[in-house]
Amino acid sequence: MRRPIIAGNWKMNKLPSEARGFAREMVKLLSDIQERDILLCPPYVSLPCVVNACRGSNIKVGAQNIYFEKEGAFTGEVSADMLKEIGVEYVIIGHSERREYFKEDDEMVNKKLKRAISVGLIPIFCIGEKEEEREKGMKKDVVYQQLVKGLSGIELENMVIAYEPVWAIGTGKTATPEDAEEMHLFIRETLGKIYNEELAEFVRIQYGGSVRSDNIDSLMAQLDIDGTLVGGASLNIDSFVRIVRFVYSRNIGLRKNM
Repeated sequence: MRRPIIAGNWKMNKLPSEARGFAREMVKLLSDIQERDILLCPPYVSLPCVVNACRGSNIKVGAQNIYFEKEGAFTGEVSADMLKEIGVEYVIIGHSERREYFKEDDEMVNKKLKRAISVGLIPIFCIGEKEEEREKGMKKDVVYQQLVKGLSGIELENMVIAYEPVWAIGTGKTATPEDAEEMHLFIRETLGKIYNEELAEFVRIQYGGSVRSDNIDSLMAQLDIDGTLVGGASLNIDSFVRIVRFVYSRNIGLRKNM
């Protein structure tokens, strides 16, 4: 059974003082949640205070990026070892904004995934097509190449994959639940070819792209959507709590058993 995972990616938002109070409120409001994983991903400067606020609770903390070297003369970068030492457990890698604004390619994403895994961080590996690629009928080709290149030489265990169609991120547009499910199933089938079908059935695949409190239930009703990577809606207490408390309308067993 795949355990749902809801992650809030705060991007470059919330001062440390705001982050601390927000995290403490989340701990209070979501303390009864047991059957799904909850993750907060604040900016680097807020990681220590959010880790402290969530310590001993059911909420985990993730970073939004790492560098692929262990240490060295890399001004402005943060290593996986640094994050691990302060209590971070997850890290987002390959987010479309990193790929677009900072020109991170599949090779760099692969190096970052390997580095995160080597220190025991759980990567959230982001993939997804741009709008023009989707319009040209290339969405599956793009996602396939990102998977093959990004996962080269990597064991699949303890990794989360996030499908985030770039055209839906921060635009208010959302893939229909059926469209999202189609791509999630394609990703799972591709993982089955790269690794094996049995292992692919256990990988958690999140959807990211204008996830809101009013579409979370329909997204999570799909058989192969195992969680969400939430952007703007994770910055508001009420909306994020509602998203974490999504209502299941399906059996959460593995597809093969359904």
